Amino acid sequence: MIATACLVAVGAISVSAVMNLYRLGRGPDVLDRILSLETLVINTIGLVVVIGIWFGTALYFEIALLFVAVGFLSTVAFCKYLLRGNVIE
Repeated sequence: MIATACLVAVGAISVSAVMNLYRLGRGPDVLDRILSLETLVINTIGLVVVIGIWFGTALYFEIALLFVAVGFLSTVAFCKYLLRGNVIE
């Protein structure tokens, strides 16, 4: 039962990631592309967590935590760069 639920979840997250990739390529401006990239990171985190549940190992949850940290910091840095022109003051 868990395997079927994980398979459905992986399919739904994959469809969502493909739609985010479309928005990343066709975004009307830079801010839409940043939002799409952040949503793609969230989809990746969800995919890693579902695969961790599917395989029954805790290693994937640690990988998901690394994706959370890197995704958040990269989004903040990119937004700060767009607003001020530099990241480090």
